[in-house]
Amino acid sequence: DEEFVADALAVLDATQTDRAVLAGLSCAAGRAVLLAADHPERVLGLVCIAPSTPLTPGFPERRITARFEEELDTEEGWAKYNRHFWLRDYPAFLDFFFARMFVEPHSTKQIEDCVGWALETDPETLADATSALFVCRSRDFGQLAARVRCPTLVLHGDQDRIRPHAEGAALARATRGELVTLEGAGHGPQARDPVKVNLLLRAFVERVAPRAPAPRERTWARGHGRPRRALFVSSPIGLGHARRDVAIARELRALHPDLEIDWLAQHPLTAVLEAEGERVHPASVHLAGESAHFQSEAAGHDLHCFHALRRMDEILLANFMVFLDVVTEQPYDLWIGDEAWDVDYFLHENPELKRAPYAWLTDFVGWLPMGDETALTADLNAEMIEQIARYPQVRDRALFIGRPEDVVPGTFGPGLPAIRPWTERHFAFPGYVCGTDPGGHGDRGVLRAELGYGPDEVICVVTVGGSGVGADLLERVMAAFPAARARVPGLRMIVVAGPRIDPASLTAWDGLEVRAHVPDLDRHLAACDLAVVQGGLTTAMELIAAKRPFLVFPLRDHFEQNLHVRHRVERYGGGRYMDFETDGPAEIADAIVAELGREVDYLDVEPGGARRAAALIAELL
Repeated sequence: DEEFVADALAVLDATQTDRAVLAGLSCAAGRAVLLAADHPERVLGLVCIAPSTPLTPGFPERRITARFEEELDTEEGWAKYNRHFWLRDYPAFLDFFFARMFVEPHSTKQIEDCVGWALETDPETLADATSALFVCRSRDFGQLAARVRCPTLVLHGDQDRIRPHAEGAALARATRGELVTLEGAGHGPQARDPVKVNLLLRAFVERVAPRAPAPRERTWARGHGRPRRALFVSSPIGLGHARRDVAIARELRALHPDLEIDWLAQHPLTAVLEAEGERVHPASVHLAGESAHFQSEAAGHDLHCFHALRRMDEILLANFMVFLDVVTEQPYDLWIGDEAWDVDYFLHENPELKRAPYAWLTDFVGWLPMGDETALTADLNAEMIEQIARYPQVRDRALFIGRPEDVVPGTFGPGLPAIRPWTERHFAFPGYVCGTDPGGHGDRGVLRAELGYGPDEVICVVTVGGSGVGADLLERVMAAFPAARARVPGLRMIVVAGPRIDPASLTAWDGLEVRAHVPDLDRHLAACDLAVVQGGLTTAMELIAAKRPFLVFPLRDHFEQNLHVRHRVERYGGGRYMDFETDGPAEIADAIVAELGREVDYLDVEPGGARRAAALIAELL
């Protein structure tokens, strides 16, 4: 323990930190107590989370762990906490231990993370370190804790199965500190209840190390005279959310001309919003990058969307804390979240934080497996179903952007409800929301002339959205251009790189035009003769509404594009689905030629979706 304390002091010295608030989890709480007792001049305050210290007896079933070095005649339960068992079957011990660390339902991600981190070492190293802990803890911990003079906060779950709650209570008494009992929590509350732990940590830090407030002027308006204000949180994963959300915001203002809308959004959505004259909240600069995360998760034309979402839990938490700061600082009459997964999840986990009517928008319901993750998707679906059943008041209005027929068939998982009937019970259906209503682009010939397309030109637009994942698809389609042009006189290919792909990074071909982000892409899609797209819903539906033929290359392992979006696109009779694995430049050239000569017969996309969605949301104002 003294070595850990020495390491902490070295970090304080290296970062020129005179004093700090210490936070320690489990065994590290004891090390933080040791540092605070022996070096009080360096510690402002002490936070101990699920402390593991020798102040009280442990659970009776853990007594066998005292025989850590012995070869035992059993492997049941805590007998797995044993050097010889670790050397025989280290993964089995990890599964056992972390299942007891996270006793809360739906802790698959936290258990998975901890097992992964534990596998970054080997059982021999962990066994040696554990033996050293048994040997070296010779100091009287009660006397040590009594010497702590700084403010202390102890957080301990009453369902902790690693160290009993009495341990935290004893430490709070010994340090004359504050005990916060987390009902229903296990040994890792900072991972299972991170919002509450964050708020407790921040309140404690602000109490023991208050900052002088920066001078500023503030204004307060009486409730009767305040303008109506809404905060719109729009997902940055794809630019389609921005276009439909701006359309809904426009209709909301038509219903409530006095409505002021702030947007909590991040790049690349902010470019679309600012071009539309919308006000992006200044706190948006503090949001962690969701689009960048998804881009980092992609490999070629492959993006396992479900796992990418699971691995962005720290991003979602950080962004929810930004949201919470914004709505705490400024009262709003309405919160709107378009697939704002952070807001929706953590509000259901912390329903007491809801202080305004809240509308939830999405165009798909249900996490679906693309491989062997059926148990994981079912667990996440079950958690969502339970959240909504327990706290139906969190979502004042839930809108599915589409019709009931657009909901995928099947169930949420083994033993769970069917997706469509459940969705029909919990959502309203305003229809699909296009950025511009079907038919709103006017005469196609006039539109082509406005965009600079000649009457004899055959226009093929290639676009992959705003995420930056589609560079490989763009290169593949561009390689098909020479063969297609040789067979289609007047073929002109417009490649839209998007805001995250450098046009200069793409291979140039004679007669092919590469453009950066195009804000009015929907107009080009309505004017083209053919489009080649990645598989996102917005682009596909705009092409269906405009009755234009198109090729679709959904990302491999992307459950939304391959299952939810494909179900809807095929219901409308739209698109020709291609396979990036098997369709090379020759196959793409053949498909371009074939689709250019085909008359499409899609279902009509009903206009007025934005107006109907706005009317449903406006009822909350």
